[in-house]
Amino acid sequence: MSTPHTAPQTPPTEIESRESLFEGVRAELEKYLEPGQIEMVHRAFLFGAEAHKEQKRRSGEPYITHPLAVAQIMGTMRFDATTLVAAILHDVVEDTSVTKEQLAAEFGEEVMELVDGVTKLTQITFESKAQAEAENFRKMLLAMVRDIRIMLIKLADRLHNMRTLGFMRPDKRRRIARETLDIYVPIASRLGLNAMRLELEDLGFAALYPDRHRVLSEAIKKARGNRREIVTKIESSIVERLGLDGLGSARVQGREKHIYSIYQKMRQKGLPFSEVFDVYAFRIVVDTVDMCYRVLGAVHNLYKPVPGRFKDYIAIPKANGYQSLHTVLFGPYGVPIEVQIRTEDMDCVAEAGVAAHWLYKGGEDSSNNFGTHFRVREWMRSVLEMQQSAGNSL
Repeated sequence: MSTPHTAPQTPPTEIESRESLFEGVRAELEKYLEPGQIEMVHRAFLFGAEAHKEQKRRSGEPYITHPLAVAQIMGTMRFDATTLVAAILHDVVEDTSVTKEQLAAEFGEEVMELVDGVTKLTQITFESKAQAEAENFRKMLLAMVRDIRIMLIKLADRLHNMRTLGFMRPDKRRRIARETLDIYVPIASRLGLNAMRLELEDLGFAALYPDRHRVLSEAIKKARGNRREIVTKIESSIVERLGLDGLGSARVQGREKHIYSIYQKMRQKGLPFSEVFDVYAFRIVVDTVDMCYRVLGAVHNLYKPVPGRFKDYIAIPKANGYQSLHTVLFGPYGVPIEVQIRTEDMDCVAEAGVAAHWLYKGGEDSSNNFGTHFRVREWMRSVLEMQQSAGNSL
């Protein structure tokens, strides 16, 4: 009787290794793109992997892992296949022998224009912080007006670079972190990309001031345990009150203050940590604008409002299109409560900003993005009008 034996394991081939890199992106794209569109993105991945094959990141990983990660960030925002192709290929003209003509021949003029736009943004350099702020915003605005996706690819590129900043020299880490906080965070804010802005702020703060970030993180963790009971009590009181007023469909959630905003408030207002962190924040999301104002009345009847601390960003939106009602209340135990009240649509725009037009386009045919691009152009036009009327430097 022969003894069974296991065949020796052969190392994965280069092709198999490349395909395994693409699997995470493929899983994301299968949620919303057609098979033919996914294949187009896959073809761009193979093209980019070949173009970058001699290049490595500082981590030692193949360089293609970076543009692929950028495409995955864009995929979570439900961007069209053309944008994802451009995201994967955004460095090929600058960093490899591939020409714009080759790119246009392989993937079309639209992809080439997007890649060219990202390349031009990357090549902007500044002699001073003041010049960076003024010139950078102007040039980036011009890029956005031509096609907002150029700026969004650049922001996704910066986000992944910040996530992998640990492999850089300390001096380069600090320079990139400073640039992120001075240049890219304000742009993400102008475009209403709240989730991206918060992550860029946190990563930038951690890289620029590691000791301050560590001390503040530990203080937040320590204080959080003492707050849980109060947060639960306030949340239950709000939910109960809304139910009594026939507003039971409202979604109520406690919000954590983010570490960088706590640091900024401490620094700018000269406040100790306890005063900044002793604010309890809640968000209430409802179905209609009418319900927003009814919820406002309900919470003002539950807890007394702090005079002069009410803001109506629904009637008068912020320059980036953000809408919500903001109020501050005198809560139990003498603690102040910050409340944001908004509709589901407003919540989408508050978190994703301009990207919400791709992310929440519903049943729209993803192979035809005309409607999406039209909405984005209209959104940009209204944002520019608001910024100009408000005297915004952008």
